[in-house]
Amino acid sequence: MGGEVDGTRLEEWALSYLARFASSEEGLRRVLMRRARRFVGTDRTALAAVSEAVDALLARYRETGLLDDAAYAESRARSLFRRGASSAAIAHALRAKGIERALVYRALDALKSEDPEPDLAAASAYARRRRLGPFRRAAADPARERRSFARAGFDRRTAEAVLACRDAQEIERLLRERER
Repeated sequence: MGGEVDGTRLEEWALSYLARFASSEEGLRRVLMRRARRFVGTDRTALAAVSEAVDALLARYRETGLLDDAAYAESRARSLFRRGASSAAIAHALRAKGIERALVYRALDALKSEDPEPDLAAASAYARRRRLGPFRRAAADPARERRSFARAGFDRRTAEAVLACRDAQEIERLLRERER
């Protein structure tokens, strides 16, 4: 171990990471600092210098638009929504990525502007992916299915609305009715 982490090396690490993954500003900070810690070890002076260099790099990336937490939050929220994540789960995931609370709410509001009942549509996608409710193949324990929805962050009303449907067409009708 041991060595120096200069601006060029940080830039290489950052661009390499951003070429493969979308990231929030805080997420990229964590990645760069984790790599720097592996490289310089426990030298506090070196880590402080790296931290300052990372802050400067992130500020530059933010100014040039390479990092945009608002765009990242909206994109990530849409992706999680399509996979069947509840609003609560989306908010939790975005906060874990270091997104500010105001940007989390803005991303959730953007989802609501696209779909008036985002949790109902997400619950439908969740049920399809997990083969619950109308998508199950065999008899199931209704209590277990409700718990699954609760663990995923869906409220009881939403879970019961999806679980009450007999088939996928009934869910589609339910979604269309809620859009009106």
